[in-house]
Amino acid sequence: MAFSNNPSGRAANSSREPRAPRVLFYSHDTFGLGHLRRSRTMAAALTASDDQMSALIITGSPVAGRFTFPERVDYVRLPGVTKRSDGSYVSEKLSFDIEETTVIRAGLIKSLVELFMPDIIVVDKEPTGFRGELRPALEWLHKKGNTKLILGLRDVLDGPDLLAEEWERKGAVQAMEKYYHEIWVYGLKSVYDPTEGLPLSESVKRRMVWTGYLRREAVTRDEMPEAPYILVTPGGGGDGAAMVDQVLLAYEKDPTLTPAALLVYGPFLTGDARADFERRVANLNGRVMNVGFDSRMESLMAGAQGVVAMGGYNTFCEILSCDVPAVIVPRTVPRLEQYIRASRAQELGLVRMFDDKLDGSSVDAMIEAIRSLPSQPPPSAGRYAGLLGGLECIVGRTKALLAQELEVEQA
Repeated sequence: MAFSNNPSGRAANSSREPRAPRVLFYSHDTFGLGHLRRSRTMAAALTASDDQMSALIITGSPVAGRFTFPERVDYVRLPGVTKRSDGSYVSEKLSFDIEETTVIRAGLIKSLVELFMPDIIVVDKEPTGFRGELRPALEWLHKKGNTKLILGLRDVLDGPDLLAEEWERKGAVQAMEKYYHEIWVYGLKSVYDPTEGLPLSESVKRRMVWTGYLRREAVTRDEMPEAPYILVTPGGGGDGAAMVDQVLLAYEKDPTLTPAALLVYGPFLTGDARADFERRVANLNGRVMNVGFDSRMESLMAGAQGVVAMGGYNTFCEILSCDVPAVIVPRTVPRLEQYIRASRAQELGLVRMFDDKLDGSSVDAMIEAIRSLPSQPPPSAGRYAGLLGGLECIVGRTKALLAQELEVEQA
């Protein structure tokens, strides 16, 4: 690829003819799929709206290669890091300590920003990146002043007190103040405000755009279960063993339990736990089917009579988009994000939350939840409409920001 030496990176030639727009997504992804899948969804929507636009995703996800990417969307994978049981991080593959790994990742990010010369950068969730790895690039961009920086936040981040403490430690609020032109919240303020409890200035609040949730589209596929089924998904699967165990216990205890279940483990539910689950599934004589990973979850969800899932953002968007009855089994550690989202969605009549505090860990409670799923009202029967305007809003904001850039060039 040939790169222009033009320091502004905005005009293609002396006649000031604008070049094709470029959008860069930063998705740190130390573990799980959420950041990458969200960035991929937005990149696909933006490039579909403009047949000249290109999008590049910088990601740390170890499973990025398992996904297909649309035309004019590509990704660069950073050296991976993994989280130990004590909460500390180590390099995934390299024999480097985490400090050296972070320095390498930071240098790669800055170099990619300089070479790709994006018109817009969308940073997912972390204002300064993993362990502050975005700061060198942010400082360079701040001095150049040619790129619009967007911070994208999911609808729920964590409990307000916990989030305020974490962001104070990371200097995240100060980074929002200094670097970001807009903050896109992928939800609605009337549903939940993820910045509640943060000491945001009026200047930052004026930069916030509430986009709505990000709609997902089911992709047509040939291979689908023939019999009615419910979909069971722990998302990426890394912290979903307890939920999968609850579902399998229900089918093991009640041999009459229907519908059948299609269990998608996710790429991070591995090892002895996965092997034990597969043994148990084999003993259920076809009443539970299982697969390891599927990059087209929307199509499986659209064909299901109901869903039992953890409460991650992407899964919630899929449930809303497919309008399928859902039982959410949220995690509460290390963040309260899923619990807050599921409890608020239940208040609005969108889903049913399976809460250990109310339902207990009773196998009978899970049996009842599964048996009732096909007759449970879908999200569209709830007390809230117009949730899924996120991608349209993002496309509109991107076009507006690019128009501002063009006006500046032509001035």
